[in-house]
Amino acid sequence: MPRSVNSVASRARRKKVMKQAKGYFGRRKNVWTVAKNAVEKAMQYAYRDRRNKKRTFRALWITRINAGARMHGMSYSQFMGKVKANNIDLNRKVLADLAMNHPDAFKAIVEKVK
Repeated sequence: MPRSVNSVASRARRKKVMKQAKGYFGRRKNVWTVAKNAVEKAMQYAYRDRRNKKRTFRALWITRINAGARMHGMSYSQFMGKVKANNIDLNRKVLADLAMNHPDAFKAIVEKVK
């Protein structure tokens, strides 16, 4: 009995990967084995960096809050400690946005917690 090969599914699978490799440089865009490896590696980076993005943004927010707090004579840790003690339920994302784009509102928060 001859071997049954589902070439329709195989071709669809290859087409899907080749479509994902569009825009890559050199053989990565049109040679199956190279494109498959490139797409696989890209997916690994994408998975990893979706998690790293959260860390990066938190670090950015902390930096911005620290800069805003120091303009009013407080360190970041002092400011955040007093924010928590005064039950102000604003997260770092919102506080960083206030420090950057609305300095008057941020100053009001600093005055409230001092």
